[in-house]
Amino acid sequence: MKLGTSSPLSHDTARQWADKHRSLGLGAVNFHLTCNDDEKVIDEYVKCAEDAGLTIAEVGVWKNTMSPDDDERNEAVRYAIGQLELADRIGARCCVNILGARGPRWDGAYRDNFSEDTLKAGVKTIRQIIDAVNPRNTYFTIESMPWMIPDGPDEYLKLLEMVDRDRFAVHMDVFNWMTSPRRYFYNEEFVDECFSKLGGYVKSCHLKDVKMEEDYTLFFRETYPGDGGVNIGHLLDTALSCDADMTFIVEHLDTDDEYIRSVRYVQGLWEDLHKKG
Repeated sequence: MKLGTSSPLSHDTARQWADKHRSLGLGAVNFHLTCNDDEKVIDEYVKCAEDAGLTIAEVGVWKNTMSPDDDERNEAVRYAIGQLELADRIGARCCVNILGARGPRWDGAYRDNFSEDTLKAGVKTIRQIIDAVNPRNTYFTIESMPWMIPDGPDEYLKLLEMVDRDRFAVHMDVFNWMTSPRRYFYNEEFVDECFSKLGGYVKSCHLKDVKMEEDYTLFFRETYPGDGGVNIGHLLDTALSCDADMTFIVEHLDTDDEYIRSVRYVQGLWEDLHKKG
């Protein structure tokens, strides 16, 4: 299991960055530098990751390529192309973004997020990004999301078919798809469905947890691993059965201590599930 965190964790040098992750027993890292950073610094971080045996799981975009504002949208596409070029140059498993939101908040929930026009524009934009780079060492991916396309495994299959590019793949955040009591309570079956349909395309996974609050009308809260209702051990086993080198990135925590506690929880869970004897 190649576990990592979305945070670079506090560090002063590239070597310290890599050594800190390795000392925690991690096998993967997010690449926190961007296409706008100095190439020599980028190369130093890549070399230190290689020396420490760390897989670079993801290069993030996190810009709204569906923005209604032309300047924001064009800048987001330009940056996405640069980040995909970076991911390809350093051999990251994937470059990841969301499809985008049709409103002022870059990742917000809007009715138009689900329109046919948005789907067509998203397909066109993904093709534009991939075709501008023609990557050979990485994949461009869209993260599974709760309130925009793709909001389920069938919707992702449709997106894959429409984009029709060999270097377009899947970033799996199954927690973002826990959007109904049925999916939440039967999360093992939902995980099975996701990976039976998409497993061959998945390049990296986010790792956290979801808790359904007992309140009306319906409320799901993202939380740290082990604090919710998702069978994380089943998710790990299922994803690794599709790809033994799958990376899992713990995300959306606030401090190094919180990340380290979550890492230790997942490592302990994995050890308990796979004890010999």
